[in-house]
Parts: sequence; C-alpha cells; structure tokens
Amino acid sequence: MSTYKNIKIQASGFFFCFLLFLPCLLSSCDDWLDVRGENIAKEQDQFENYKGFRDVLTGIYMKMGATDLYGQRMTMTDIECLADLWYPSTENGDPTKYYLSKHDYSKDEPKSVFKSIYASAFTVITSANVLLKNLEEEGGNIADAKARDMIKGEAYAIRAYCQFDLLRLFGQLPQGGSKTVKLPYSYTTTISEMPSYYDYNEYVNRLGQDIDQAEKLLKDSDPIFESTFSQLNSPSNNVQDDFKYYRQSRLNYWAVRALHARLALYTGKTSEAHTIAMDIINAKGADGQPLITLSGISDYQNGYNGLPSECLFYISKYDVNDYANRVLIGGLDMQVRDYYYSITNDMLNELYASIPGATASHNRYLNEWNRLAKDVSSKIAPTLKKYWYDESKNNNANTLVTKLQIIPMLRLSEIYLIAMETSNSLSEVQSLYDTYMAACAFTLYTPFESLEQAREEIINEYRRELFGEGQMFFTYKRKASTWMMWNTETIKEDDYVLPLPATEYDPALIKN
Repeated sequence: MSTYKNIKIQASGFFFCFLLFLPCLLSSCDDWLDVRGENIAKEQDQFENYKGFRDVLTGIYMKMGATDLYGQRMTMTDIECLADLWYPSTENGDPTKYYLSKHDYSKDEPKSVFKSIYASAFTVITSANVLLKNLEEEGGNIADAKARDMIKGEAYAIRAYCQFDLLRLFGQLPQGGSKTVKLPYSYTTTISEMPSYYDYNEYVNRLGQDIDQAEKLLKDSDPIFESTFSQLNSPSNNVQDDFKYYRQSRLNYWAVRALHARLALYTGKTSEAHTIAMDIINAKGADGQPLITLSGISDYQNGYNGLPSECLFYISKYDVNDYANRVLIGGLDMQVRDYYYSITNDMLNELYASIPGATASHNRYLNEWNRLAKDVSSKIAPTLKKYWYDESKNNNANTLVTKLQIIPMLRLSEIYLIAMETSNSLSEVQSLYDTYMAACAFTLYTPFESLEQAREEIINEYRRELFGEGQMFFTYKRKASTWMMWNTETIKEDDYVLPLPATEYDPALIKN
C-alpha cells in the first residue's frame, strides 16, 4: 500500500471510529450487519458498553456509503440516469445506462440495479433497527444519557432517511397519480422477518414519527448546541468524548430538520417545508453567528468540490476519489467512453441557459465541470468534478476527512431552494435568491416578476446545483412532470413508479 493510501486510512476523527471498528469489519461485522438470527450472542456482546454502540453506529454510516446505495447508485450514477441527466449510452455500449435513461424497467440490467439499491437500503434499515432495539434493552450500558440519546436520535434519522428514499423510488406519485402502492416500513431486526406493508398515507405518517423522534432526542443531546461545526471539525477543541466530533458527517439535529423539510416538500406540505427551511437558514450557532452559510468561491479555491462548508450532512468516504473517478472521471485528463458518465458541451450550455452570461463567472459552471475531457470523436464531453480532488496536494488527514473525501447528502443550497419554492412572498424569494446567487458569484440576472416565474427558475436550480447528488428524479416525480430535460419522450406515471424487486413484489400491493 502506498504512503498516500496509509494517510487516508489513518485519518483522525470520524475515521478514528473506523479504526476502532476495523477488527469487526475483518471478522464478524458482515455477520451482524446482515442481522441474521443466529448472531444473537455476538449481538449481545457488541452492546456491552458505549464503545460497542459507537462502533455499530459507525458501521451503519459506512453501509450508507456503499456503492449500491449513496456511495454511487443513489447519488452519482443510476439515479441521475433516471432523471436523464447523463448523456445516454447505446444499448450495446452500456445497457444499464441506456435502459434507465429510457425508463425501460423490464430488462435485467435495471432490475439488478433496483434489487441492489433495495437490498442495500434494507441492510442499513435493519441494522438501525438492531441498534434501536439494543438501546431499549441495553442502553443502560451507556452511562452518559446525552450520548445515549444522540446515538438513538441518529438511528431513528438513518432509518427515516433510507425509508424515505425507498418511498421516493418505489412509491406512488405523491400527488396527481392513478396508482396506489403499498411499501414495507421496517421495524424488524432480522432479514428472515418480513416487515409490514403500509399505504402511502400511513407510510408517510411513520416517516414523520421517526423524524419527530430523532429531532426530540437530538434537540437536547447534540453537541452542535454547545460548539460550532467548525470547532467540532477540529479534534483539538477538548470535547471530552471524541465520538461527538465531526457532526456534519452524521445526521445531526440540523440535518434531521433539513430531512424534515425535504419530506414536507415532497408530500405537499409547503407551509411546513418553508417554516423549517427558514428556521435552518436563520439558525445561530453556539457562537451566536449563523449556524452555517452558503459555499462561495473559497471552497473551490481550496479544491473542496463537494462544498463541505455548507453540508448539513455528508458521508465520509475515504476512497471516494478512487472509485468515483472510475465512472465520473472528475478532473482527470481521460477520454470519455460509453461506460463513463458525462454530458455534452451543448448539454452543459443548456444547463445554464436560463441565466444568460453564467458561463463567464458562475462559480459552479467554472469549477464543478471538467471541460477538458473529450469523447472518442475528440468532442468536448464535460465530466463532473464534485467528487474529485487533487491527490498530488499534501492534504492533512483532517482535511481529507472533513473537506475532500465526502459525499454530500443534505446541503444548505437545497434548503434555500426549498425556502424559495415554498414562499408566498415575492420579495422574500428575491432576497433569498440574491443571497443564493451571490454565493455562486453571479449577479447579472433580472429580478423575478412573479412567484410562478421564480418557481420555474428554482426547478432549473435544482438541476444545476444538485447535479450528481440524486435529487432531480425526485423533483420531477413530486411534480408529476411529463417532461425531463434531454428526454424527447413524454414521461408517464409508470416511469416514476419503479418496480419492486421480484422477491418483494406482490401484484396486490399496486393498484391502478
């Protein structure tokens, strides 16, 4: 292993927990994370002390970063193909990319994708359920009540985060659809026990209950109320419990509030979504300053392409540069082929067409895209740099963990977009938009003349700002859009309701 690889694995903070957990990864971790009934004795041993609970929670976050879940399929690649964001391949070149972009779910390739996502999500959910069960039964082994509530709140939030995305993938349209779909909301702790299925309204109620529970538990236990994000990202700040560092890499209180806003928007509770979004935007940190601010040029100047300074929650993934570049290329000077994910130069220009002149100064356009990459015909084929960083720089371990090796999951930019889309005040929307665009270093735009015009442009911003983060398909779905940029066909309801994997599918659960 190279010196650089050693540096990455020896990173402090969050990865200190990874090192604590490494023996489990090499031996029994796969056993208990699969949550099979025969591992009861191992499970009991795991929860004998605080360290055991910490290790389990760390392992669950690592599972969220799996390639089949948020490590790739649900952020960078497959989910963005469903939104027709990537330039489509040919059927012979990359059939998975081709069929997903065509919304043809009858073929084996998309079926395999959906099965992998579904299985990986339920591995995380079931692991969170195991943790919650043992917190109820063995939580007394954690002497610090705040630490216990913090872990419990995060476990509820993790379950809600994954269950929500299963709803957004496999569930019915949240409004305007003719199909009704029942889905499993799992409280089970073994893979042999089938979870109960619920209709849309009951499923959403259960999501809300988990999020409410997480918020209540974290409100009085999250270290973010005693220290700032910046302070918690530095292990030298004398927080006695090192597990309370690096709150942006975990579902902290404010990240859960952001998840709540995302759910409210998706389910049509626009007033609730707006209230929560504005609470986050106006929140103050422990030092009396704004809790978190939008990323401007400074992140890019430092090579932090994932915009960590505005992440309310990111997954810390030490090898993100290695595997992301195998499909995204990032900032590398390589020839783009069918099996890579890229767009065309025309697509990039169309992406920014609604704000003329952006290509001259907009810092997302200038920094998020590698415009030197070319396809086999030597045409420019821009590739996304969001997950790429320059490994030749001598980055210290803390910078790697908190700034570079990250997968954004909830960002303040999205909260601004939610606030603008749900506001009923044109002057408020314009004020928020001015702040938002200032962070993008772009000011040459005309003020909005109506809320309708503003909301139309906000959808363009979802596409631009969150490209490669897995949110645009869900934006189209919640609006029941019959149109997707770069797709020449009419989008139908069936295109939004992904088929459950064959092992889970019951025709009685889907009704026209």
